[in-house]
Amino acid sequence: MLFGHGDRVISRILIVEDEPLVAFDNEHLLTHAGYQVVDTVDSYAHAELVIKSAEIDLVLADIRLNGKRSGVDVAQLARDRGIAVLFVTANCPADARHLAVGCLIKPYAQKELLAAIEAIDAIMAGSTPGRLPQALMLF
Repeated sequence: MLFGHGDRVISRILIVEDEPLVAFDNEHLLTHAGYQVVDTVDSYAHAELVIKSAEIDLVLADIRLNGKRSGVDVAQLARDRGIAVLFVTANCPADARHLAVGCLIKPYAQKELLAAIEAIDAIMAGSTPGRLPQALMLF
């Protein structure tokens, strides 16, 4: 890890993902890496409830979700509440770049997800991130 657990800006993460296997893998990986996964949800409606009721440092948002609303809608809600967003999707939405810190393109390796979060943590801490994963685009 780039930072010790106590030095992180990001500690509480909301996973918004409609693919159960990806959601489970991300939750397990992040928990094992010392992050607190606040919740793992698959729809805007559930994400809205969590965002409005929990302390969250970062939202990992897929674009396609269950229901009528998308990860872009989740990103707008999170941004309105001052919560950083990282899109994790196969197709990064060019028209929503202003809503997120960046986009990690699927499929990505677990180490790329951790490196992306560490890079965003560095940016939020006012530092320059180290080497960025190839699958990560910062906005």
